[in-house]
Amino acid sequence: MTNLNETELKIFIDAVTHYFSHLTKEPATIRSSYLAESAMPYFDYTGLITLSGRFRGCIYFSAPRLLVRELLIKLQEPDTCEDNLLDAVGEVANTISGNARRHFGSSLEISVPVTVRGTTQQIKIGTRARPFAIHLRWQRYDAVVVVDIEASN
Repeated sequence: MTNLNETELKIFIDAVTHYFSHLTKEPATIRSSYLAESAMPYFDYTGLITLSGRFRGCIYFSAPRLLVRELLIKLQEPDTCEDNLLDAVGEVANTISGNARRHFGSSLEISVPVTVRGTTQQIKIGTRARPFAIHLRWQRYDAVVVVDIEASN
């Protein structure tokens, strides 16, 4: 499975919309999903999950500080310190990956979340020539989920 099909990509889209609808009671709207051509989008905070086993690559969720802060408040966490902001983006990435694992099976191994502050190029995307980018809007903020996975040989 070098290329994800539309049904498989929908697993990730549904995971994103379900996360926000279920936990905040405010759905996220998918603005676009596409095969990225060049530089991948990043925001202030990023949570990344590395995949191995039957599939390899990564999935990451990146959002601006204000979105993550509002998310914490909606989840009834009044402490919006740096550590909690990072934990929140890691949890979103972990939840999205966990939903994918339910679909693809236990042969999809997921790492613990790695979190990054800043629009950094520390995250090396490169499993696929063109990863999938899923742009979303929650409340009035934009964010992105990037899916860069393929089948292992």
